[in-house]
Amino acid sequence: MNKTRQHYDLVVIGGGINGAGIARDAAGRGLRVLLCERDDLAAHTSSASTKLIHGGLRYLEYFELRLVRKALREREILLRAAPHIIRPIRFVIPHSTDSRPRWMLRIGLFLYDRLGNRRMLPPSQALDLRRHVSGASLKPTLRHAHAYSDCWGEDARLVVLNALDAAERGAHVRTRTTCIEARRASNGWVVRLRDGSGHEEFVRSSGLVNAAGPWTSRLLEREIGIQRTPRVRLVKGSHIVVPALFDHDHAYMLQNEDGRLCFVIPFEGHFTLIGTTDEILSGEPDHPTVSRAETNYLCSAVNRWFRAQIEPEDVVWSFSGVRPLHDDAAVNASAVTRDYVLDLDSVNDSAPLLSVFGGKITTYRRLAEEAMNMLAPLLAPKSADWTAHTPLPGGDIPNADFEAWLPELRHRYGFLPEALLQRLGRGYGTRIHALLGDAGSLQDLGADLGHGLYEAELRYLQRHEWAVCAEDVLWRRTRLGLHVPAETAKAVQAWFEGAQRPAPRARHP
Repeated sequence: MNKTRQHYDLVVIGGGINGAGIARDAAGRGLRVLLCERDDLAAHTSSASTKLIHGGLRYLEYFELRLVRKALREREILLRAAPHIIRPIRFVIPHSTDSRPRWMLRIGLFLYDRLGNRRMLPPSQALDLRRHVSGASLKPTLRHAHAYSDCWGEDARLVVLNALDAAERGAHVRTRTTCIEARRASNGWVVRLRDGSGHEEFVRSSGLVNAAGPWTSRLLEREIGIQRTPRVRLVKGSHIVVPALFDHDHAYMLQNEDGRLCFVIPFEGHFTLIGTTDEILSGEPDHPTVSRAETNYLCSAVNRWFRAQIEPEDVVWSFSGVRPLHDDAAVNASAVTRDYVLDLDSVNDSAPLLSVFGGKITTYRRLAEEAMNMLAPLLAPKSADWTAHTPLPGGDIPNADFEAWLPELRHRYGFLPEALLQRLGRGYGTRIHALLGDAGSLQDLGADLGHGLYEAELRYLQRHEWAVCAEDVLWRRTRLGLHVPAETAKAVQAWFEGAQRPAPRARHP
């Protein structure tokens, strides 16, 4: 048996948004933290969202005022913390005679504008679709709509930036590392880990966080050996991507005949993202896929409102995520609360185990803060909560104004084509300087593997963001997988296989 080598204050299992957020918060409080993830960061649910940082307008129908208020406040905090990967977006809700009454929408939007102390985003308004740019894409019989503000964000990059900030504050971040056993011992936990090569080791920890997402209950029962768990309902949400249905920057929230809502969002310049579904998942959550019925449902939702008609054959990409929602006994999957539950288990105020159930990406920071406040009396961190006013890596843009900052980038990196400058600026924020270094020409960035993906970016992602293969880069660190041909994907994979592995960049406490 391998000897225990490291002792941590906190081991966090699960490299999705909640695990990465908790690891960041804990590291910033001065704790020695280990974050382990069996796959890549954001490899599952946290990269399969609708990409929205929002209050959840539809939750008002279920009287979830507390959740909506909390999410709206977090929306503004995150917009200031990461203005490069999060930006405002305007949603249009078209109205027809068989959808929700216009008075109901007005009341809902009135509350939505006021619940979260909105400061950075414009208020809602009524629209005449015959005169507004968004009306041209919709069926000509539609006359009325409402518009409101929310935010759009890069979900997978949000996870990576939280992990990066945790590492830079001293946390040890290990991807492709599985927790195969965790047991309470004297004054804490002994955790057995296995890396991608099969090597096993034991680490000790004063506390343990189970943030395994859809696998939270399974981890508790199998690897940790605890049967007492809150009830969890696994809900699958699926999305499809089709060629662009319109050429403006507004998004739509559509009302379906069954009462559900569907988002139609401009995506990656040349595409439209459509989602989501809500289906109760009865089996294992390991490999969720979009069913034919879900694709037909989303196509029908669009075809009811849009002039352009789509069919399953138009789909260029699709993805599903499984949300581990706290089971509040709601009959309808759409009505199951998206709020989170933090379950703390400790023995004589020692060896605490905190399990995370539910939640939505918008409220991850608040969840992490509350989790650490619960653990603080047992782990004695050196400082209190701090994340509400601290930007994420790359987010320290003056006045959190990305557009006002762009001219500075253009002046400094005049050799970059505009599209590449925008992509790198949006993806990395002020960390673009670390990526580009002293480069003064495109030649200084190394070989172009396709669509402006240069070796310099691959080196940065390998050394600083735990990327180890083409999928990590093309589908999570960027969305270039939608744009590049198969030859580029092969070239990126070959680069990783041929590149000499640098020393791990995650730090030991």
